[in-house]
Amino acid sequence: MIYPDINEIKKLAAHYTVIPVVKTVLADTETPVSVWLKLFKKEKYSFLLESVVGGDTVARYSFLGGDPFMTFAARATSWEINGALTDSGTTDPIGRLRSLLSAYQSPRLSNLPRFTGGAVGFFSYDSIRLWEHIPDKNPKEDPLDDIFFAFYKDLIAFDNKEHRLLLISNIVVTPDTDLDAAYRQSLYNIGVMEDKMAVRLMSHSISVEPQSEPVSNFAREEFENAVNKSKEYIKAGDIFQVVISQRFAVKVNADPFDLYRTLRVVNPSPYMFYLSLGETAVVGASPEMLVRIDDGTIEVRPIAGTCRRGKTEKEDDELVRVLVNDPKERAEHIMLVDLGRNDVGRVSEYGSVHVEEMMHIEKYSHVNHIVSNVYGTLRSDKDIFDALFSCFPAGTLSGAPKIRAMEIIDELEKVKRGLYGGALGYIDFSGNIDTCIVIRTIVYNQGTALIQAGAGLVADSVPSREYQETVDKASAQFSAIKRAAEISGTN
Repeated sequence: MIYPDINEIKKLAAHYTVIPVVKTVLADTETPVSVWLKLFKKEKYSFLLESVVGGDTVARYSFLGGDPFMTFAARATSWEINGALTDSGTTDPIGRLRSLLSAYQSPRLSNLPRFTGGAVGFFSYDSIRLWEHIPDKNPKEDPLDDIFFAFYKDLIAFDNKEHRLLLISNIVVTPDTDLDAAYRQSLYNIGVMEDKMAVRLMSHSISVEPQSEPVSNFAREEFENAVNKSKEYIKAGDIFQVVISQRFAVKVNADPFDLYRTLRVVNPSPYMFYLSLGETAVVGASPEMLVRIDDGTIEVRPIAGTCRRGKTEKEDDELVRVLVNDPKERAEHIMLVDLGRNDVGRVSEYGSVHVEEMMHIEKYSHVNHIVSNVYGTLRSDKDIFDALFSCFPAGTLSGAPKIRAMEIIDELEKVKRGLYGGALGYIDFSGNIDTCIVIRTIVYNQGTALIQAGAGLVADSVPSREYQETVDKASAQFSAIKRAAEISGTN
């Protein structure tokens, strides 16, 4: 079935500038991984977004796409569109991105997933300096832009519940658009997707050469000294909490998509993502939403309080019991929920901010987390960018108060954070956004995998425990690399 038909499209074109044309096909022998390998493996830019909620339930839709019609990349105050440096007479890349997105408005059609076209990409942690005066003394040692988004009008939604594919090709409407011709083009684009899907996928074994041991940019003693210095700032009243991180580098020869294949098994998470960005790939399995806005409802989900998983169910239950009764962990979580309420409250209708499922436990492959949900209703004079930047970066990755915490992070950490602690996800053409906090992530470039993890520090933090927490948080990524190498060695 193809939906909507040309008559409905002509009606919608009077009100919208982007209209999805969708064909549904059976896909009971496919997986999101097989679809990506068939359609998008050879594309310079592509994405795969998946989700496992509640620790073990696959979300209804996975999203895949390649060959964007536009890319936007920014470093500091300069930016490129489709790889060409742009000089528009301003130094506001966020304003430029906001302007680009404003040209596209798409309807929310019934029986379709939330995301039917839009921009997929990220804001790095360091992009905060575009709207806040944060010190900038550390070198940049990662290959990524500060901001990157690729605009997709052709994509696939994989329906995990009904075992079907929604092949989507959007019509971009301009005053000169011949709608009949544009509709035929969308049908042709969908046909190309079907033809590629019909090709038999050759066996695709994991190809990862054995890796080196992870090397941190902190010696253990240095990290513990940074913890003690942070505690001095806390006792002096500068801050209540701060997140200090260390970055690990692992040498590994790999097809980065193979790292994603193993990470999604080792650490299934609410936000699993693979972004192909030319020579660089971003591979992640984040448990934590930054901000989601759906039809004006803002949602953030603070995660603060972590313990390792037990080797048995009994040990796991005991570790959770200790975690939820730990005064330090409870105080840290409550403080960050309050920070989330304040962030959401700045852009929400008065009286609409509320908390649901306060301090519940979510279990992941290697750790347990304490989680709460904060909601609000977006004010009519604010947009998705206002909401995103009100919550950015997350307090769970910076601290409280945020600005002073970020100043201390710049002082105590050794390099720019890059993508770690930033936001990754999509902004759709209907004015909605869904982003995660970039943690539990591998940035892979030319044989090197970068992995970063941090610990939330408060007045009674124990340096040795905080160091170990960062190692525990990075362990899923280490395990994915190791497992990929082991599987490769048996092929």
